[in-house]
Amino acid sequence: METANILNPFVVGRYVSDRFFCDRQKETEFLIKQIKNGRNVALISPRRMGKTGLIQHCFNQEQFREYYHTFFVDIYATTSLAEFAYLLGKAIYDELKPKRTVWTERFFQIIRSLRVGFKLDTMTGEPSFDIGLGDIRAPQTTLDEIFEYLEAADKPCLVAIDEFQQIGSYEEKNVEALLRTKIQQCKQTMFIFSGSKQHLMSNLFNSSSKPFYQSAISMGLEPIPMEIYTTFAIRLFEERGKQVEPILVEKVYQQFNGCTWFVQMIMNELFALTAKDECCDTSKLDTAWKNVIQTQEGSYKDLLSRLAPKQKLVLQAIAKEGDARGVTSSAFIKKYNLPSASSVQSALKPLLKTGLVTQEGDAYRVYDYFFADWLANEY
Repeated sequence: METANILNPFVVGRYVSDRFFCDRQKETEFLIKQIKNGRNVALISPRRMGKTGLIQHCFNQEQFREYYHTFFVDIYATTSLAEFAYLLGKAIYDELKPKRTVWTERFFQIIRSLRVGFKLDTMTGEPSFDIGLGDIRAPQTTLDEIFEYLEAADKPCLVAIDEFQQIGSYEEKNVEALLRTKIQQCKQTMFIFSGSKQHLMSNLFNSSSKPFYQSAISMGLEPIPMEIYTTFAIRLFEERGKQVEPILVEKVYQQFNGCTWFVQMIMNELFALTAKDECCDTSKLDTAWKNVIQTQEGSYKDLLSRLAPKQKLVLQAIAKEGDARGVTSSAFIKKYNLPSASSVQSALKPLLKTGLVTQEGDAYRVYDYFFADWLANEY
């Protein structure tokens, strides 16, 4: 996509091109080196730190683009092996369909269990992937065929599986062992296992009792250094005939501890609030913050409506506290009119499991900075 087509250069939630991607040079080099040397990678870091962007950025580099078939599948919402097989097959087909090579045309020849989903568009005559989860009758067979297809490719394949820790919660037994065996048998297919539940991912790859133990090189993501991001932001403003005060960029960075998605979201709004030939300064920050929260308010209300009453109370208390410590102490319970220490503990478990609340040491906080602010002010 050309620069002229990007109205706002602070891209959020997707990868466009190198030009709108900030830094990660060392991480890019490290990841590419591991794959080129035949090592699978476990990419582990908190949500919204930029894992997906880094993977897509690496896929866009010549070393990968020219010499590998690259596939990306997000399994965050999956709960079974059938869903995993379905999304993996669909991701591969969707990526290959436009390429029209001999190998792509063999998709349904090799992955025979998905032939039920092979349809020809009545208008164009083009093949399509028209299959539902109910059509995956034998997920292990489908997976065998998918891996057979990848191994038969005309060049090496690279598969990135996002939120890989989900396989540990599938309804079937021994999924980890099953996938480990299939992946271990691959000779020309490499994998990037990306995950945001750090303790689950670490357990998957670093516990000697787990099938994936030492099967991948572990890699983390730290925030992009503030000075590098500040230079990046100034450049994007200047390229569009605008200016931004460095102190404003630094303030935004510090508010979110350098967490990429949140920083980009505010910078996107600040850019939108700045006219051409104007300098964006700190006076615009409150407006930008309110605008971002306003766009998310509907989803926040919906999310809150699906929580149990005690979970709401604990979530709201943590949001008001910011970094909440001693959440089961009598002082904390009294301050926020919570029922009891045991009810706080039972409410915290699902909040931590879903990622609404994160824990660092003895401190808890609402992960989404905007959601936390909305909660603290609305309730």
